[in-house]
Order: sequence, then C-alpha cells, then structure tokens
Amino acid sequence: MQAKWWQTPQVSILWTVIRVWLGIQWMTSGFHKLAGGFDATGFLQGAIAKATGEHPAVQGWYAAFLEHVALPNVGFFNFIIPVGEFLAGLALILGAATIPALLAGMFMNLNFMLAGTTSTNPIMYTLEMILLFTGKGSYYWGVDRFAIPYLKQWMKQHFHHGNGENKEKVSA
Repeated sequence: MQAKWWQTPQVSILWTVIRVWLGIQWMTSGFHKLAGGFDATGFLQGAIAKATGEHPAVQGWYAAFLEHVALPNVGFFNFIIPVGEFLAGLALILGAATIPALLAGMFMNLNFMLAGTTSTNPIMYTLEMILLFTGKGSYYWGVDRFAIPYLKQWMKQHFHHGNGENKEKVSA
C-alpha cells in the first residue's frame, strides 16, 4: 500500500521540524517551571478575575472550574503542569508516543486559552492539530516509526485470540 503524500519520508521532514520545534517549546517551558519553582496560584487567580465584566476573556463555567477545582488543588497543578510540559516536549522531540504527546499538548494549550492566555497557544494548538491529522507522517522520523510496529507485533503474539490453537484450548 502506497503512503499518502503527507506521510511520505520527504514530506515527513517538514512534520519532524514542526514536531521538534513544538517539543522544544514544551520541554523548555516545563524545564523552566521545574527549575524555577512554579506556582500557578497567581495565574489561576488572574484567570478567574478575567471572567467578569461585559466581555469576559474567560467563560464563567471555566472560571468556576478554576475557582472550585484547580485553585483548591493548586499543589497538584503545580506538579502536573511542568512535568506534563516537560514530558510532552521530550516525547515530541524523540517522536516517541507522538500521538499521546500531541493530544497532551493540545489539551494544555486549550486550557491555557480557556484561561484567557493567547501568546503562542493558538499557533501551537494549530500545529499540533495538523500533526495529529498527518498520523504516522508526524513520527516517520522518530522512535514511533520503529516502536509502534514492534509493539503491534508483540501484542498480536501475546494477546491475539483468533488463531486455531486458542480455539482448541477453549473447547477442550
């Protein structure tokens, strides 16, 4: 079966450059938060404050989530945000667990945008979405290119129940 044009080795070079750039953005952001002592309290309070007025930047339902879930559990978020950013970045740079890393990045970007922060979030979100739609083209030049077929084969050997050998064992 012939690869789609966006999954060819040549076009995958472009996806790799974008993927690695995204990975550097996430890993750098996460590293700075880990190394510098991250506290999301001020960010969360600022986002909650943006939910008031005639044209709020933060929707009421999201501000309620921030106020009643995130802020009381800020210690958890102080841990999960920098670790998530760092790990998503590392995975994107390596092209390992690329699809989950792209989804994690999109989820984080979406939450930052919902909290009223624009910055590079829409750009990163859009690039992550494009890479998600390229499928295996996004990790052709990465660890997943080799790891996914290996894992599929391993799972097929260890968990496949459709062969005749297993049927005999069940009926015996």
